[in-house]
Amino acid sequence: TLAGRTLFITGASRGIGLAIALRAGRDGANVVIAAKTVEPHPKLEGTIHSAARDVAAMGGNALPLALDVRDAEAIETAVETAARHFGGIDICINNASAIHLGDTRQVDAKRFDLMHQVNARAAYLVSRACVPWLINSQNPHILMLSPPLDLRPEWFAPHLPYSLSKFGMSIVALGLAEEFRSAGIACNALWPATTIATAAVRYAFGGERALRRARKPAIMADAAHEVLCSDARSMTGRFLLDEDVLRNAGVQDFDAYQYAAGETLTRDLFVAAR
Repeated sequence: TLAGRTLFITGASRGIGLAIALRAGRDGANVVIAAKTVEPHPKLEGTIHSAARDVAAMGGNALPLALDVRDAEAIETAVETAARHFGGIDICINNASAIHLGDTRQVDAKRFDLMHQVNARAAYLVSRACVPWLINSQNPHILMLSPPLDLRPEWFAPHLPYSLSKFGMSIVALGLAEEFRSAGIACNALWPATTIATAAVRYAFGGERALRRARKPAIMADAAHEVLCSDARSMTGRFLLDEDVLRNAGVQDFDAYQYAAGETLTRDLFVAAR
């Protein structure tokens, strides 16, 4: 289990990040809720404080930290604060993400920079800040919520700026896995086979109808749990889909993960038809 282990999770105030935090809390883990939302948002549920309360209610220990992952200095400070508070960091999860599915003519420099700062750049900087603490952990993991490195033209043509930023996270995962292999720090990427019912999917894929054709964030949380409980020295450099991870763990019935029973699921971006 993740009992007693410390997780630093970006973007953990809602969505997949929160689901992973709650699953870890159920084990009795120490969870750092590192996210930007401190005060309630009029259109988005969850703050770092509500997430921390929810983790505590599950049996975990939570530390809410306000963090804008675009700020390199703030990242260093947050990681240091978290490590001092819990006595170290065992797991780094790069979940924070910005999305805009526009093509080249639709995405200006401001939106382009935002996605790259929050996605690839932050994944690199947060991981980098955690490494000095991870290296002292008995089973250290870095987990990127980013797609398999399947560089098909069709993954890029409709939304090149977003694709660049997400595949950038995956390239960071690939590099870190090899760089720190001998040190025993695992780095893997996890991606949903279908869309997940989050605010980001509602925004990017077309409202409530998109949610009905998605799965609950719990499927990613359960898959992440399997990865993070694995042996870091034997499980690294992998690009994983949530379905495959859970099937390998013996899960056969995925109906409970559906947001709306009986709906046809939507394949997520960057996932080829099977």
